[in-house]
Amino acid sequence: MRRRYFLKRTIKAVFASIAGVSSFIAALFIYPARVRQKEITMYECLTEEELPRRGVRRLDIEIDNKGRKTAVFIVAHADKCFALSPVCTHLGCLVSFSRHKNAFICPCHGGKYDVEGNVIGGPPPRPLAQLPLMVDKGKVYVGLKV
Repeated sequence: MRRRYFLKRTIKAVFASIAGVSSFIAALFIYPARVRQKEITMYECLTEEELPRRGVRRLDIEIDNKGRKTAVFIVAHADKCFALSPVCTHLGCLVSFSRHKNAFICPCHGGKYDVEGNVIGGPPPRPLAQLPLMVDKGKVYVGLKV
């Protein structure tokens, strides 16, 4: 086997393996199966009287008996009440609500969302996820994929 032929085959094999590994990693990010398989579970978070009449309220919901908690924002705005996920759609950081700016702010990369969760600045590609909110027999439930 000639040296030139051997080098061509080796270089092609290296690039083919790099392409294979890269496409595998990309597939993991594009289709995260563990998230898609989870179903929405409704968690009781507060009573109907405790719902905010206007503004934003952050709740920490206990999701299991081991003490694990997750945060949710309950928003009362423009005569409607809804729940928003606190996870930034850019890279998954947790946003916080600034009453002074009347906006959700991501501390990592400066993403900004209005009160309804729509992007108003920064790098986030889409709005905050709106979560199912249900009132039944005086109790408020929020749907989460956990």
